[in-house]
Amino acid sequence: MVGIDFLAPAIETFNHNHPNSIGICGNLKEISPKDIKKLIGNKKVSLICGGPPCQGFSTIGRGDAEDSRNHLFYEFLKFVEFFKPNHIMIENVTGLVARKNENTLLSIFDCFSKLGYELDIRVLTASHYGVPEARRRVIILGNNRGKENFYPEKKFANYGEENKKLKPVRTVDWAFKNLMEYRKKIHNHDIDGAFIKRNIERARINAVPEGKNIRYERDEKAYLPEELWFDHDWNTLNEKRFREAKFTRLDRAKPSPTIVTSSKTYYHPTENRYLTAREAAAIQSFPAKFVFQGSTSKQWTQIGNAVPPIMAEALGKAVIKSHESRKRKPKGTVPLDFEQIRSYAFKYDKDTFDNSSN
Repeated sequence: MVGIDFLAPAIETFNHNHPNSIGICGNLKEISPKDIKKLIGNKKVSLICGGPPCQGFSTIGRGDAEDSRNHLFYEFLKFVEFFKPNHIMIENVTGLVARKNENTLLSIFDCFSKLGYELDIRVLTASHYGVPEARRRVIILGNNRGKENFYPEKKFANYGEENKKLKPVRTVDWAFKNLMEYRKKIHNHDIDGAFIKRNIERARINAVPEGKNIRYERDEKAYLPEELWFDHDWNTLNEKRFREAKFTRLDRAKPSPTIVTSSKTYYHPTENRYLTAREAAAIQSFPAKFVFQGSTSKQWTQIGNAVPPIMAEALGKAVIKSHESRKRKPKGTVPLDFEQIRSYAFKYDKDTFDNSSN
């Protein structure tokens, strides 16, 4: 296995946890497929997967359709063209299927089609596969063998849903009880670093109940004493609310919201502090023995940008299912235009294995 990343601590983490693999730190634009070929020799590359930079697609940030980073998938493409793997996988934020990114998404489908790959696209939710986090991501799968691209079967229900065919959703409490300690040791768990320095911030989060946050004036009045109210006029805010909720305490009885790269986005369910990197990693479903390298901020960058391992495992099994299947992709099922691509992406009854496909 070969991993490439421009962030040095990410490669240090990769090499530490995958000692028999090859980790390369560098800019993909400056790395040649021939350089990789020299490292792996004549070994067949069966899968190339990656997550092109998503800042331009993000629904959290401003989302810039003209962001130059949107087109870094061409760098991904050059490796596919050179190695001709049987399968490819691309992960990105849901903003990729926003109408403002129509040209980028159509380019992705067109470029891979010219190389002989038929793509499928779905928006998947990590909690459906056992991750204690309500994280939604776009997953593009493709192969050059004319096979059906299978997506993993949902195994876990939505929060509050009763479905006898699905397991109950995993929660923050499950993550903290099962994915924190390994051989009586907890890695990347700097409690002191999670301390809240500002007195007023500590006072405010102390007043916010578990599972709650402040986004509207009614929240402020419900949870905060008047002396801790925010110094602004709610009527002057767009839609009379904060753009993003503030002072969000996680709820142990629910899946977490999407873990991001900032260590100051969420607060511990019961303690007056931020989450530690290990707590965030547990919510992302990293096993307790997986150790992150680099500073705390770099650890958070790695954790927030990662595909949750339990979800990644489900996707890997789906790719193997496709590879071993004899079922050909039916004609006329390849999305041809943007609206059709979007309809496929959100067609949830299409994201399961076809068990008759062997």
